[in-house]
Amino acid sequence: MDERDEQEFAEYFAAKRDSVRRTAYMLCGDWHRADDLAQIAFVALHRRWRKIRDRSATDAYLRKTLVRASIDESRRPWRRERQVEQLPEAESGGRLDEQVATRQDLLVGLREVPPKQRAVLVLRYFEGLDVAGVAKALGCSEGNVKSQTARGLANLRGVLGEEVETHG
Repeated sequence: MDERDEQEFAEYFAAKRDSVRRTAYMLCGDWHRADDLAQIAFVALHRRWRKIRDRSATDAYLRKTLVRASIDESRRPWRRERQVEQLPEAESGGRLDEQVATRQDLLVGLREVPPKQRAVLVLRYFEGLDVAGVAKALGCSEGNVKSQTARGLANLRGVLGEEVETHG
């Protein structure tokens, strides 16, 4: 890469690193893993920087790379095991607003949703993409996005034990 390309990439990186890191955290639920995923996505983007003709598509490419890295990472055998300090308590019949009192509770619930469904939920409801945008970001059909959204919301409802309200 020439010096101008390096400068453009550095400016893009500086402008996007925090938002990409937050999205990565929403996908994996761990700040250290989020840093790793963001790094993987930016390294992949850096490798292809010169080949990107349409700079307006850079965000979409980076988002797609991030989601794929998250899904790939979650498939690794050592990522399937989770250690907990305490056993989960029996389900209480409380209301959703009592159960999901903080954003942290929602993030914990998202960790229990399978990776592809989690990616769809994060892109739809946290990144604000429509069905077509999510389909393009993940490289799948709109029907697949709709079914993954429905399954993801059902899984999230199961984890949280109540109805999850969504708008959009």
